[in-house]
Amino acid sequence: MENINAKAPTNILENSTMKNYFLFLLIGMIMLQTNAQKKNEAFRLNIRKTTSPVIIDGIVDEEAWKNADVADDFFMVLPTDTGKANQHSEIRMTYDDKNLYLVATFYNNIPGPYFVESLRRDFSFGKNDNFLLFIDPFNNQTTGFSFGSNAAGAQWDGTMNNGGSVDLNWDSKWISVVKQEKEKWVFEMAVPFKSIRYKEGVTEWGINFSRLDLKSSEKSSWTPIPRQFPTASLAYTGVLVWDAPPPSQGINFSLIPYVLGAVNKSTDTESHTDYETKIGGDVKFAVSSSLNLDLTINPDFSQVEVDRQITNLDRFELFFPEKRQFFLENADLFANYGYSTIRPFFSRRIGLDVPIHAGIRLSGNLSEKWRIGVMDMQTDNDDDIGLPSQNFGVLSFQKKVFSRSSIGLMFVNKESINYPEDTDEFHTIYPKYNRNLGLEYNLASFNNLWTGKAFLFKSFSPDDLGNGITQAANIEYKSQKWNWGIQEESVGENYRAEVGFVPRNGYIKMSSFLGYLFYPKDSKILSHGPKWTSIYFFNESMERTDNLNLLQYFLNFRNRSSLRMTLIDEYVELLEPFDPTGSGKPELPAGSKHNWNAVRLNYESKPQSMFTYTIGGRIGGYYEDGNWFSVTNELGYRFQPYVSLSSNISYNYISMPEPWNKTDFWLIGSEIDITFTNKLFFATLFQYNEQSKNFNLNSRLQWRYKPASDLYLVYTNNQLLEPYTGRSWSLTLKLTYWFNK
Repeated sequence: MENINAKAPTNILENSTMKNYFLFLLIGMIMLQTNAQKKNEAFRLNIRKTTSPVIIDGIVDEEAWKNADVADDFFMVLPTDTGKANQHSEIRMTYDDKNLYLVATFYNNIPGPYFVESLRRDFSFGKNDNFLLFIDPFNNQTTGFSFGSNAAGAQWDGTMNNGGSVDLNWDSKWISVVKQEKEKWVFEMAVPFKSIRYKEGVTEWGINFSRLDLKSSEKSSWTPIPRQFPTASLAYTGVLVWDAPPPSQGINFSLIPYVLGAVNKSTDTESHTDYETKIGGDVKFAVSSSLNLDLTINPDFSQVEVDRQITNLDRFELFFPEKRQFFLENADLFANYGYSTIRPFFSRRIGLDVPIHAGIRLSGNLSEKWRIGVMDMQTDNDDDIGLPSQNFGVLSFQKKVFSRSSIGLMFVNKESINYPEDTDEFHTIYPKYNRNLGLEYNLASFNNLWTGKAFLFKSFSPDDLGNGITQAANIEYKSQKWNWGIQEESVGENYRAEVGFVPRNGYIKMSSFLGYLFYPKDSKILSHGPKWTSIYFFNESMERTDNLNLLQYFLNFRNRSSLRMTLIDEYVELLEPFDPTGSGKPELPAGSKHNWNAVRLNYESKPQSMFTYTIGGRIGGYYEDGNWFSVTNELGYRFQPYVSLSSNISYNYISMPEPWNKTDFWLIGSEIDITFTNKLFFATLFQYNEQSKNFNLNSRLQWRYKPASDLYLVYTNNQLLEPYTGRSWSLTLKLTYWFNK
């Protein structure tokens, strides 16, 4: 057996092969850069100030709209990107001293009902007839805001980062109305200038408009966009030309208090009931029109949606996204450093086991090229387990370079203070500090064909076991037919990110992929093609420990359904003991080697149907020459736009030699989502996880009685199943109100 515990180099960059590969990728990314002119600079829409009132009612009869320029003659993006859209759209914009206004009219030349999921905010883009607005107030083609609606009037809003990603967890204060007619639907909205961030004195913003019409399976855009990119891509925005700079926001101050009452009951060894009342809230203050200061005191996140449970047969920790509102505006300044499995900062580590006392955050744009993010959070202690109070500080700077790329610097500090018992034991369990310092370079070419990243981070801790380095680099090319990329990454055995997400240490990873798409003409198939992916893991002595090879074939149909077929070849050398069933059975020994092959299929139905489904399955080998069969499906039925029913069911069957023998378990989730209006929602989620012996129920009633102001009634029930015991439930009533100055 190979010695997997051989002494590793103290600095993973001392490996000359990795160092040269890292430098090669970094130099290659820099050489690709140009300061080319913005791709769709010629598409310009003039916006003029109105002196007459605009009533948000979905009726285009105000004088302001008669004098507004029109953005029409949209380009088709899907199913083809070679001509103009068949479905006609018209966009008009105006503004006054307080609000930015937009009205959009969408005509239909195919009769039939509109397709929408529900009236719930932040709908799924591909399952609704919808309109989306993308604005880039700094014209940096990297960050911005998105607003929109589906054809039934459900609102959509989010912040934009990384050149085209939309974070829908962000909510802001604005109003909109949709009016439906047989041959068209009209969307009208007003966004207060105080609800967004922009640089004062500028007269040009990046802007684009996107429409999805499911009856014709047509996605269109005001500016031409290659179909391999989303319409949210800020590299392809046009220009919004103001007749005068947007008005100054003046004093922009918001107070968002909350008050709640809760009943909590737990039945472990003995039953007890707790009654709770809390008061707290957030303060938002605009330091400038583009820089925001957020303060939270005694925050509460009881209304946040619960995590979806999943079957866990992985050797490493699973990732669940941040959903708490305070952490979301300009979240990319903090959360986007590193890769999905190498995150130096992950905000869900804050307040994980104890309450947050208070926090402060400064984030936004200092200028067209400079952005800043500063955060400081203070948590409570826990005398029962010896957890001290902890302070979390984060500093992030980002500078735009070339046309759309950036260089970022991040410093993360976690400091333990006021230990309940100042002993060596608690200092070992909860170290005095953990710090991370690093640089990151993000590549984004002017036409979005080339993207990539390179970063280097160093951790600092009181003991040598927490002083390590991680680095990585990747580059990707994505044309209409070809998609390929290469990546290398390494995490030192002693690299520690206690406020991050780094589930694996002491490895070097090399990966690459190559894909090609065919576009048949006059076919029910929109595109199809193969993709090869190869991933290899090594220890720090460059000895192989894992590899995964995937050969996939994709079929994308014109009706927006899709099929994916995958052949899998996987090899694992266990670095530590591991239970392959995830159910408490004996563990395989460290150092044991395993190799298997498998086949996986996934099919997703067309979104236009009232009944939708996704079904997938895997069959093939597993650890210790065993076999693993799994099937998953998601079913949905909607009585649009008011009721949506869905279920998520998975079954896993594992067959292995003694002592594991046969293991099987179900995961069942079911959700009822009722949207009485686009301001009153009710949802109930049931989850049964046979693997973790858990049953969970979460019901939430939300009434948005004023823009960004809500009343919540939330019930949760968590039940452990045999052989475990214990049950807890809670009922919470929470009221929030958004005061503006």
